[in-house]
Amino acid sequence: MHAITVNGLSVQYNKQLALDNVYFQVPTGSMTGIIGPNGAGKSTFMKAILGLVPILSGNILLYDKPVHSERKMIGYVPQRSEVDWDFPIHALDVVLMGRYQYFKKIRPISKKDKELALHHLSSIGMEDFAYRQISQLSGGQQQRVFLARALAQDTPIYFMDEPFAGVDAATEKVMIDLMKKWKQEGKTVIVVHHDLQTVKEYFDHVLLLNIKTIGCGKTDEIFHVNNIQKAYGGKLTVFPDISMAGNDQ
Repeated sequence: MHAITVNGLSVQYNKQLALDNVYFQVPTGSMTGIIGPNGAGKSTFMKAILGLVPILSGNILLYDKPVHSERKMIGYVPQRSEVDWDFPIHALDVVLMGRYQYFKKIRPISKKDKELALHHLSSIGMEDFAYRQISQLSGGQQQRVFLARALAQDTPIYFMDEPFAGVDAATEKVMIDLMKKWKQEGKTVIVVHHDLQTVKEYFDHVLLLNIKTIGCGKTDEIFHVNNIQKAYGGKLTVFPDISMAGNDQ
């Protein structure tokens, strides 16, 4: 069974197609990178699955069921640029937001909820910042807090929109190690990613996207120079770790 199946997805902004007839399947328990140039529709693709933008056409399934009934199965780490970092909230409160979907009715935060949130902050080295206002954290610390929120959601699928942008090498390692741990646990991780040099190291599957699907499947089969040129246009410079398979030049 595939964790996610997308058939013929199109999204339109101001009468222009942001996504055009995109097809995508990702196996359960995989790590998939969504790769493409700026303006390719990578974030829009995630938001369409999450129901954050309206779709023009197509259908989306999670575990072979319509997405609208299954979205609670997705944990989401948005781009940092989409978060209001000046909102008066502590790191611990952000993590507690990941537990709200489990509340059957409106109720105060329990001691157990708080202990669980503190545990997740501790697991990524942020326990000392639990009561720090989020605007007072560095970019890497902010991303770690949202990673802890994703842990609190405890979902089988995780969407992460450019999680490594603006973070230091230590934070990136913490994040990728956690994603690999999720994969080992049978969870499915899908990441909008921009660094072509680390694609093969990080992901076993890729979606190469530029408004349309350029290629989708196992990294070793899809992530080669010919497909990357189709996605990005023009000539590549030097990418020694990228396979030349499929390059007919």
